[in-house]
Amino acid sequence: MSDLLTAILLGIVEGVTEFLPVSSTGHLVLATELLGYDPQRWAVFNIAIQPGAILAIVVLYWRTFMAVLSGLMKGEKHSIAFVRNLLIAFIPAVALGLAFNDQIEALLENAVVVAWALIIGGVAILIVERLAKTRDVGGISGVSVPQSVKIGLVQCMAMIPGVSRSGATIMGAMAFGIDRRTAAEFSFFLALPTLTGATVLQMYKHRDAITANDLQLIGVGALVSFVVALVVVKAFMAVVTKHGFAPFAWYRIAAGSVALLVLAAK
Repeated sequence: MSDLLTAILLGIVEGVTEFLPVSSTGHLVLATELLGYDPQRWAVFNIAIQPGAILAIVVLYWRTFMAVLSGLMKGEKHSIAFVRNLLIAFIPAVALGLAFNDQIEALLENAVVVAWALIIGGVAILIVERLAKTRDVGGISGVSVPQSVKIGLVQCMAMIPGVSRSGATIMGAMAFGIDRRTAAEFSFFLALPTLTGATVLQMYKHRDAITANDLQLIGVGALVSFVVALVVVKAFMAVVTKHGFAPFAWYRIAAGSVALLVLAAK
């Protein structure tokens, strides 16, 4: 398979899975392993294309961003609380990401860890969906500081490939009493600083090894992930509103189980 086709395929995987509670990194690791790609070669690519999916959130929620920016300029409390909550939730990932970056990179090459994380995460989603007692908090600005800290800590679990950053933050938020829609949107917006930081760190760390051809492939992958994510996020909110997160939980369990079987047969 050509490098260009590989970049397009991985871009599709990133766009489809980044904001779903199914683990985009886990799927990219499995795609790399199961399709026979060199995992070390594509590891940086898999992280570097994330800004494409991030841009989709900026486009889809541009009115929210403009309202928050306008509110900040006017000193409005709800806009200040909106930004404060996201920054608080972002801090734990920065601290642990910098401290354990090498260990995290090593896990990116372990497809078995990803498969088990998919299964365990699926079971966890089913449990939270059944037991969590949530209430409408009035949006991200209505989330309390303690809840934001807890969401930030839970997000750190996603440093294990297959756990799912969006899944951890959404389910964590619901477990802490936050309504389903706010939990999902908190996860979407928290992705902006988290994934941007991870991309910048990886690009800087591997700057000497990245070629002009690599940059072109990253550009293609990011563009594809952007277009795909635009469609997927809208569909995701529609599914969650009607059916909750259970369909994604069962998908995780099935995907993880199939991956273990295929990996065992290789």
